[in-house]
Amino acid sequence: MDGEKTTALVTGANKGIGYEIAAGLGALGWRIGVGARDDARRDEAVAKLQADGVDAFGVPLDVSDDASVAAAAAQLDRLDVLVNNAGITGGAPQDPTTIDLDILRTVLETNVFGVIRTTNAMLPLLRRSASPRVVVMSSTVGSLTRQQAGQAGPIAVGYSPSKTYLNAVTLQYVRELEGTNIKINLACPGYVATDLNGHQGHRTPAQGAAVAVQLATIPDDGPTGGFFDDAGPIPW
Repeated sequence: MDGEKTTALVTGANKGIGYEIAAGLGALGWRIGVGARDDARRDEAVAKLQADGVDAFGVPLDVSDDASVAAAAAQLDRLDVLVNNAGITGGAPQDPTTIDLDILRTVLETNVFGVIRTTNAMLPLLRRSASPRVVVMSSTVGSLTRQQAGQAGPIAVGYSPSKTYLNAVTLQYVRELEGTNIKINLACPGYVATDLNGHQGHRTPAQGAAVAVQLATIPDDGPTGGFFDDAGPIPW
């Protein structure tokens, strides 16, 4: 691996928003780790990125599996930016009075525990970087302010609270990492047409990726502990 290039790892990068984040960062001349659990889709994504001139490589990675995450970290010898993008909805319906708790556990395992598991595994590498950045892909549906105002989409007792939990977890990282050069921020891509929502969104994956690319490239005097979309800060 080229030790001179800024290196980023994007989880869930084989398609959709994650792929476009990888493409956007790769266009900067960075080396991009394409994290994904599906071997065929990961290889296809890497080949496509490389065909477009991106210095990309595959990272087998299932964020819900301890051994997979540990192996991914061991594969890397440098990491400057981690984008925690992998996530699931858990399917529908998700009414709180009838939810299958196994669905809830599965959503939390990926959307929350997966971020903690991956971030912790990658922190030793990030600490060696001159300007480490962590971007956590969240959603406005996790905003309690917007939920109370009825502006946070349909009832989804698994998915929406998983993003609220993820936001709170990220702030705990910000508190612990205070005084270090690691900047960690939350990003909302907006309502993007992806497999996650049956391609019902009105934004493209490239549009959704833009805020993550921006936060991955913030300067040393940039924000940490923020929650942003294209329009700016999101109310908690």
